[in-house]
Amino acid sequence: MSALISDDEIKHEIELVWLEDIEQLDYVRQTLDRLPTRGGRPPYFRPGRMIGYAILGPTAKASRASGTFRRRVFWLQPNDRDTVPGGLYREAGPSEGIDPRTLAPRTKGRKTERSEGGPPSTAMQELGITLPL
Repeated sequence: MSALISDDEIKHEIELVWLEDIEQLDYVRQTLDRLPTRGGRPPYFRPGRMIGYAILGPTAKASRASGTFRRRVFWLQPNDRDTVPGGLYREAGPSEGIDPRTLAPRTKGRKTERSEGGPPSTAMQELGITLPL
C-alpha cells in the first residue's frame, strides 16, 4: 500500500520507467517488490499488467538476508477502472492506488479526486480547481 511506503525505502530511486501512457490512467497500484537487481524490467507474476517500475542508483544496497533490492512496481488488475469503468472501482480507488501524475523518483505519490473516481464538485469545476486528497 502506498501509505505504508516510507521515504527511506525509495530514497535510492533514480528513474521511473513507464510501459504505458500514464496520462490515460486515473490510478496505478504501487507496491514494493523484492527484486534481484537495481534496474531493468522486473519479472511480473500478478494478475493484470505491469504499468511501470523504479530503477535504483548504484548506492542502493541489497538485503543481507536475501540479496534482493526493494523496488517499486506499478500495476493494474484486470478489474481496475481502466478496463472495467463501471465496476468495483468506479467511485473509489484501491487502497494502494495513487494518481500516476503525482509520482516521481523518490516521491510516493498521492491520491487525488481523479484517482478516487469522484468528479470535483460543481463549484470546483467552475473555478477550475482540483485538489489532491
